[in-house]
Amino acid sequence: MLKPDTVRRKLIGRIIQRFEDKRLEIVEMKMLKIPKELAEKLYEEHKNKDFFKSLVDFITSGRVVVMVIEGENAISVVRKMIGKTNPLEAEMGTIRGDFGYSTPDNLVHASDSQESAKREMQLFFGK
Repeated sequence: MLKPDTVRRKLIGRIIQRFEDKRLEIVEMKMLKIPKELAEKLYEEHKNKDFFKSLVDFITSGRVVVMVIEGENAISVVRKMIGKTNPLEAEMGTIRGDFGYSTPDNLVHASDSQESAKREMQLFFGK
């Protein structure tokens, strides 16, 4: 997912290009403004944490681009490409290292496992 800061900063094309350059295939994609209820489902594993409200507030603050990306080892490749959650700790050459400047404004969200990917695809694409 390309988060609201990516959309606001007009970085959509530059970030998608990185995935395509890595020979990953975008098989589904759409832009939407996530309703609060959907955001709460997306982040339900963090519901009892102090930062839950700020996560929901941020992800609902503007439009996002959700995608299904496929390719060999897609989950691990994408997660390596995006870098550490905190952009200040992310290595240069990663998406967050090159474009990020703060958390939660860290540009992208990527599933961390097959199970998470399936759950998140269901939330956004219904499949």
